[in-house]
Amino acid sequence: MSLFLSKVLSLLIHPLSLGLLLLVGAGLASSLGWRISSTIFGLGLLVLWVPSTPLVSDWIRGTLESRYPPAPVEEAPPANAIVVLGGSVGAPRPPRVYPDLHEAADRVWHAARLYRAGKAPLIIASGGALPWKDQQFREAPVMQRLLTSWGVPADSVVLESSSANTYENATRTAEIVEERGFDRVLLVTSALHMRRALATFRSAGVDALPAATDYQVVERKPTLLRLLPSAGALAGSTAAIREYVGYWVYDWRGWIVSRRKRAGTGLQ
Repeated sequence: MSLFLSKVLSLLIHPLSLGLLLLVGAGLASSLGWRISSTIFGLGLLVLWVPSTPLVSDWIRGTLESRYPPAPVEEAPPANAIVVLGGSVGAPRPPRVYPDLHEAADRVWHAARLYRAGKAPLIIASGGALPWKDQQFREAPVMQRLLTSWGVPADSVVLESSSANTYENATRTAEIVEERGFDRVLLVTSALHMRRALATFRSAGVDALPAATDYQVVERKPTLLRLLPSAGALAGSTAAIREYVGYWVYDWRGWIVSRRKRAGTGLQ
């Protein structure tokens, strides 16, 4: 399956896409009778409404983020390198003059924090560009630019700028790790993404330890307003669902070694 096709097909599992398809299907099914049409319509509303509530959105994201609780950089173990994954910054594409910080830009800042705390002498910035996008705007050099502006020497940043997804992040980084003879790395990515990223890196032969950041779920007072839909909550639920489906797809494609596979082969 091509990367482009997988991106397109993944849209079908997003609540917004699926809900809209069901609502359209309800209209098309009107000729089959009121009961069938109304059932499909109600299902479409549920698919849109439930993930759009902050209560559900925080819950589903929390099931992923809580696996890797936040910790001060002082508690992070030492390693040979810090690997920071892309997906967090945009290139200074015209009319921009400076890099654009996305919601996950905490990844780059956290890598700088770990470096300045002396946890590793090197940062590997891993991130390229999707094949159908302009290849001159790759993410790794942009991350290097930000890291240097935050006090990391340019020669302490190794660029891996050919990867287009998490699997390629892992396999391309594994080549660097093997070439340099590194024993252990700190893996920096969003807490929501850490489960899939960590499993993929370890399956690629990289001894990676999680250094999660960019936590989306924070403590909030319970109110009835958290049952009302919002665009932000829908986006958060969609990101979490995408991570769960992505993990299952990576498992199916053999890109990660899941607990089920380890148990089947007798591996620990």
